[in-house]
Amino acid sequence: MSDTNRAGSEAVPEPVVATEAVPESVVVAPPTAPVNLNAQAPQMVIAQRQGPGFLARAVWFVLIGWWLTAIVIVIAYVLALSILGLPFAFYLFNRIPAFLTLRGRSKTYQVETTADGTRHLTAANVQQRPMLFRAIWFILVGFWFGAIWMAVAYVLCILIVTMPFGLAMFNRVGAVMTLLRY
Repeated sequence: MSDTNRAGSEAVPEPVVATEAVPESVVVAPPTAPVNLNAQAPQMVIAQRQGPGFLARAVWFVLIGWWLTAIVIVIAYVLALSILGLPFAFYLFNRIPAFLTLRGRSKTYQVETTADGTRHLTAANVQQRPMLFRAIWFILVGFWFGAIWMAVAYVLCILIVTMPFGLAMFNRVGAVMTLLRY
């Protein structure tokens, strides 16, 4: 019989010991950690998905998106020819999936836990390559390679069956043109 009336501590079960002849190893259940039933679970802050549903996006693509995207790409390239128009061009390049299918940009979030255990999702800042390197890349490679990349992506989107690949390519236009990290 074990002594369960120890002063100031909870009852801890004694391990079972066999008194008969037992093989060399005896399996003993590990002690369980005490559970605090009054503790609250950490609070999670989750951003809601925004935008229209699939049917509205499909109708948009069939009626408007496929031709509007071609116009936006041409306008963005015309704006990219001047230094003053470059920020507007990249604004348009980064929103091509929204023009094509009303699809919003995906965002990267990081979980931050405060001292009291509350978790918050915040937009993560991705470390970018040096701006001079990205500018040289755009001038020498990104401008023409981005045009080829977007032409292929546009054809893939128009073929409907390969649309997921085209959208994935459009989502990476910034990386192709300016080595943007997402």
